[in-house]
Amino acid sequence: MKTAIAVDLYSDTVTRPTPAMRQFMCQAEVGDEQLGEDPTVNRLQAMVADLLGKEAALYLPSGTMCNQVAYAVHCQSGDEILMDKTAHPLHFEGGGPTPLKGILVRALDGERGVFTARQVQDALRAKNRYNPRSRLISIEQTANLGGGRCWSLASIHEICDIAHAHGLAVHMDGARLMNAVVATGVAARDYACPLDSLWLDLSKGLGAPVGAVLAGSHDFIQEAWRYKQLFGGAMRQAGIIAAAGIYALEHHVERLAEDHMHAKLLAEGLARIPGIGLRPHEVETNIILFDVAETALTGQQFVEHARNMYGVRFSQMGPTLVRAITHLGISRADIEYALQTVEQVTKTGPQSTIVPREIAFEQAY
Repeated sequence: MKTAIAVDLYSDTVTRPTPAMRQFMCQAEVGDEQLGEDPTVNRLQAMVADLLGKEAALYLPSGTMCNQVAYAVHCQSGDEILMDKTAHPLHFEGGGPTPLKGILVRALDGERGVFTARQVQDALRAKNRYNPRSRLISIEQTANLGGGRCWSLASIHEICDIAHAHGLAVHMDGARLMNAVVATGVAARDYACPLDSLWLDLSKGLGAPVGAVLAGSHDFIQEAWRYKQLFGGAMRQAGIIAAAGIYALEHHVERLAEDHMHAKLLAEGLARIPGIGLRPHEVETNIILFDVAETALTGQQFVEHARNMYGVRFSQMGPTLVRAITHLGISRADIEYALQTVEQVTKTGPQSTIVPREIAFEQAY
């Protein structure tokens, strides 16, 4: 029998709107956003455009739709996008660019999710009628499967310089852009400046229940509206959910530092547990990747034992690779309990006698 989830480190997508955010949502003014008449949606779009220093922005249901809309605007059928081999659109978006518009994806062999300008230069196709046309470069900030690694501003500028010199556009998958902003101290508009398009996720570390905002030039966003309609992104009275994004941007950005602190505490504790493999110094934001190969457990066994017996949920990312992501629903006490759980799982496997957290609470009460 499964134990109820006590500590959820599966992803920052499990965050729930706070009571204050819910109240703010309830009070939102609404209208038909497809007609440009929802004042709350319009306010959110203007906020993000200003935050990122772009001419315009468009509220969409998800970050995945932001990526797919951006790719469709930038590319024609048969064009090619360059991205890292670990990139989210390559692994977790249903192969979207190809079935949606016949766009090809070419993977670059970066390091922890970050590739170099030289790798881009070497991958560019010769311009002739035989080759696909290299049209777009997509970078992910932060790099999820790179363990939350931040792209440096210098690297982004180098990529953009190469791309623009060869007639390519550059798009940023900004799923955790604000984590990078808080971790590095680089302003969001500075990251955005050399980019042709990018989006900001509201439903991960920022804690909104749904939504993301795509930004770029006026012409880019006008064409993005067309693909929003084509891909089924019309939302009508969307101010109720857009209000959560406004609240998040006004109240939940600086607190991301707390998530980063908890991630470092978790990583340092995991590194002290025999059999757990990771490099704590590589934890830059809120994502921790660790290897359980030396525990004699598979990744699946580890995740299942922690979840089913102790109520701590991680995510399996490979045969022996496990991921934990901290977020606004995680406290320091949760980190301590998670570490206790990992220690017990690695010592005794599924036969541990640790008292599940919620039962311990009941007994203490």
